[in-house]
This record gives sequence, C-alpha cells and structure tokens, in this order.
Amino acid sequence: MSMIETKDLVKEYEQGGRPLRVLKGVNLTVDQGEFMAIMGPSGSGKSTLLNMLGALDRPTSGKVLIDGTDISRLNDNQLADLRSREIGFIFQQFNLISRLDALGNVELPLSIVGVPKSRRRERAKGLLESVGLGGRLDHTPGQLSGGEQQRVAIARALANNPPLFLCDELTGNLDSKTGQEIIGLLRLLNQEQGKTFVLITHDPNVAQVTDRLLMLHDGEIAGEKKFR
Repeated sequence: MSMIETKDLVKEYEQGGRPLRVLKGVNLTVDQGEFMAIMGPSGSGKSTLLNMLGALDRPTSGKVLIDGTDISRLNDNQLADLRSREIGFIFQQFNLISRLDALGNVELPLSIVGVPKSRRRERAKGLLESVGLGGRLDHTPGQLSGGEQQRVAIARALANNPPLFLCDELTGNLDSKTGQEIIGLLRLLNQEQGKTFVLITHDPNVAQVTDRLLMLHDGEIAGEKKFR
C-alpha cells in the first residue's frame, strides 16, 4: 500500500511578475515501510517537493495523497492535525528550541497534542534513551554536539509515533562518521518498526544505503535506481 502518492504535481511561484514553475508534473509513489531517497542538484526542486509531501505548502495543480488522504481537500486545521499525527520532520538545521533541554524539546510535540505531563515526560525520556542520549536529558542544544542535536531532533520526530518521516539533508551539518551513525539509526527504525522514510539529499553515500533513489532534475523525475 502507498504511504505517499503524487499525481501530476505542479508548483509555481511568482518571480518578477511571471510564474516560475518549480515542479513540472511530478508523479511518484512511496510504499509503506520504504526507505528511499530523492537526489538532485541545487535548484532542482527537492525542497519544494518535500514541502508538498509534508503538507507544508499547497500545490498549484495536481494531487498529493498521504496514506490515501487527498490533502488538497483539507483545511489548514486539518493539515496541521495530519502533520502532527502522520509525519515526523527531520531537518539539516535541527530546529531545536535553545532554551529547552533535550527532554523539553522532545516533550514539545506531545504537549501540543495534549498528552499529560507525566506521560509525555516518560515518553520523551524513553525516546532519548532509545537514540543513545539517556545521560543527556537535561542538556540544552548549546551543550550538545551536532550529532547529539540531530539525535534529539529524531527523538522529537518520533514523539507522536508517526508512520512517515521526511528528512531534508539531515546529515548536511555533520561529519561523515556521525552522518553514517545517524543514517544507521534511521535504518534501524525503518527495519524494526516499519517506519517509512523519504530522505532529500545531495550525498551519494546517503542515497546508496536506501532501497531506492529518485533523481530530480529541473522539477521532473529524471531517473530511478533500486539498490535492494
């Protein structure tokens, strides 16, 4: 069954009073439990496509279906609920809140959906332990290394137990060894829990450890490779 499907997906922006077509009729399918990557040069439309897949922006035309739901039919509140329930986001910049410790950062999405304090604290602690940060619960982002901050971001993305994870250049700010460790952690989540991962990357080393790679060029799917 498909976790994500796009149909003739088009996205245009205004540039100098003229429409700039960034995505040009993209058709793709991501199966449940898949671990796949989308790769392409700068300006190819990768981040725009991720925004479409993550219901962060609306397409100019075409459709995005997430777990069978046509998101074009949802209002803003319904889209926010879908993102909270169905999607975990992991970004290159970590996007942690500097004044909160690791525990507080992971608790935040649980607080937003109304999980009681005692339960969300227990859940956040367990998630941080699962990503190897059981001894760093009270450390703020400024007291953590880049790899540790990314592990906090992964634990935060896991908080509401979504089935789908969208990752944007998540190893871009990490050294190669730490990057490999982070990808290995995600792969483990994919294999042990059946989570679906879509990784936007420019790094061929990241792409080669996935099941499948889609090449994006000038807003169109230009090719596909299967590794497994």
